[in-house]
Amino acid sequence: MINKVLNQYQLRTMTVAGTDGTRLPVSVIGSGQPVLLLHAFGMDARQFLPFILPLAQKYTFYLPHFRGFGLATDLTLPSFDFIKQYASDTQQVLQYITAQAGIKEIPVAGISMGALVMWAYFQHFGTSHVSRYLNIDQAPIIHNQRDWQGGLFGTRQTELFDYFKKLITNSAPYLHINDFRHLPYRLKVDLLQMEQTFSLLSIGRKHSQLLVKILSQRAPHQIALQEHSTWQHKLRCLEAYIQLPYDYRNTLETVNIPTTLLIGGRSQLYNPDWQLRLTDILPNATTQILPKSGHAVPMDAPVKFFRVLKNFLEEAS
Repeated sequence: MINKVLNQYQLRTMTVAGTDGTRLPVSVIGSGQPVLLLHAFGMDARQFLPFILPLAQKYTFYLPHFRGFGLATDLTLPSFDFIKQYASDTQQVLQYITAQAGIKEIPVAGISMGALVMWAYFQHFGTSHVSRYLNIDQAPIIHNQRDWQGGLFGTRQTELFDYFKKLITNSAPYLHINDFRHLPYRLKVDLLQMEQTFSLLSIGRKHSQLLVKILSQRAPHQIALQEHSTWQHKLRCLEAYIQLPYDYRNTLETVNIPTTLLIGGRSQLYNPDWQLRLTDILPNATTQILPKSGHAVPMDAPVKFFRVLKNFLEEAS
């Protein structure tokens, strides 16, 4: 009995073959109904652990690591369209889980980039293998359009995209250098500043902002010696965000499974008012708004995020 309980909390790593043969790492923990959680840009899938450990006796959580992040840091992308690639990888993981469990579909939750991957998944694969979906602060479109101003960064999109374009251009001559320590010092400072800017835009509460500033504060000698294995991958993904027309709005009407939209009321990445409009398009959607949270809901509102996730899974049982 003791061993059974301990095994529920044993974090395991498995791999699933992608369509190109690449072995995709997936962290697994828990015992019970399978659940898939998709992580955000720059996030390690294991950062979900504080929120899912209390539920590990009832659910088996599968946490894929997207190529270039977490346990998949060394995996390269075969194509520039990383969201489409991640959607294809997600299909492989879902097929594996459902086949192993002997069931047709499981609940899925995605946050930020992971949620964008799910909008792409629905476009390319429909709702197969997904029983219900929790979308955490993510619009189905990146670039603002005449009829949709709720894309990434909202009214600040042009300003911030220009900022990222300049950084991408300045970094281009150095993309062949794998070791972050060998980059020009000024470029390293700019890249780290960009990451801090992105992080600060993702949170909406003062204590979260203070924590980000403290964690990202580095003395010159620390910057000179810092290692950063994902800097190239992050830039390539950022370039794809800017260049590719990610727009999955025409897919929404086909997503007829129960869908919960968890919205940060202070989100600076995706305007809450525009996110609410999705309920008029999705056939079977409900909303949960956390008024004091920014885009990074688990960081700004950890207790409320846990409650929403728990309720979502209970409704799926």
